[in-house]
Amino acid sequence: MTEVTRAPRPSSPWARLAGRVGDFVRLTKPRVIELLLVTTVPAMVLAADGVPSLPLVAAVLVGGALAAGGANTINCWLERDRDALMRRTHGRPLPRGEIEPVAALWFGIALEAAAFALLWWRANLLAALLAVGATLFYVFVYTIWLKPRSPQNIVVGGAAGAVPVLVGWAAVTGGLAWPAWILFAVVFFWTPPHFWALALRYREDYAAAGIPMLPVARGTEATTRAILRYAVVVVAVSLTLGLTTTVGPLYVGAAAVLGVAFVGAAVHLTRDPSPQRAIRLFTFSNTYLALLFAAVAVDTLVR
Repeated sequence: MTEVTRAPRPSSPWARLAGRVGDFVRLTKPRVIELLLVTTVPAMVLAADGVPSLPLVAAVLVGGALAAGGANTINCWLERDRDALMRRTHGRPLPRGEIEPVAALWFGIALEAAAFALLWWRANLLAALLAVGATLFYVFVYTIWLKPRSPQNIVVGGAAGAVPVLVGWAAVTGGLAWPAWILFAVVFFWTPPHFWALALRYREDYAAAGIPMLPVARGTEATTRAILRYAVVVVAVSLTLGLTTTVGPLYVGAAAVLGVAFVGAAVHLTRDPSPQRAIRLFTFSNTYLALLFAAVAVDTLVR
């Protein structure tokens, strides 16, 4: 068991309360939640073929944030000892002893229960089941089973991060259709190159924690080649949405331009696999996904 160092507590009661709330919020990994929600609203716009009900959008965003936050919190609880071994994560609330592990676990479970109830109440049962199902997959399949055992962990585990697209679609239509699955596939295939770029930057961290991320298990060259292959697949899948007749030339053009930029960044990484280049690709991949899904929404609204 890794020894943790407790952070000093502020003296003012209000400061202690604010610090306590902030610690719990940090457990949910808000920046990860933002990225997940970026894909949800455009999927809802496409499903509605226009502007969906704003109260429904609000409920799905809040419910999705609660579900993702709960999943991230439980992930932090499960990985608190490994997090303490990594420079990138040793400052999280659990390794620092700022939150008791049992409190973190119950907080994560409570967020999941609230997400399920809200999505079932304001959307439908399918949306609620998809959201909580993604959490179960993320916790049991990715975090517990695959992450400590296989360098392909993020390839399979990335499915959990693609589910918000399905949640948004199901909330609007009550079912699922091919465009929803194509958007799901875009996020699914985007996740490995996105995360492997980060793993390249923090390769030593993952090695110290004994996590067989691809750069640790297969090396830098194999990882950069895999990133390039997956980038090409992402672009190809994104363009297939144009075959469904649910989007028009504006989206197809945007997807093509963004795809060239994404693949180009991956090619540059194969030539210069430095940590600095890797983190630039990681950052750009966020921009790529956000702009691609923005193009889905804009194309739908313009048409």
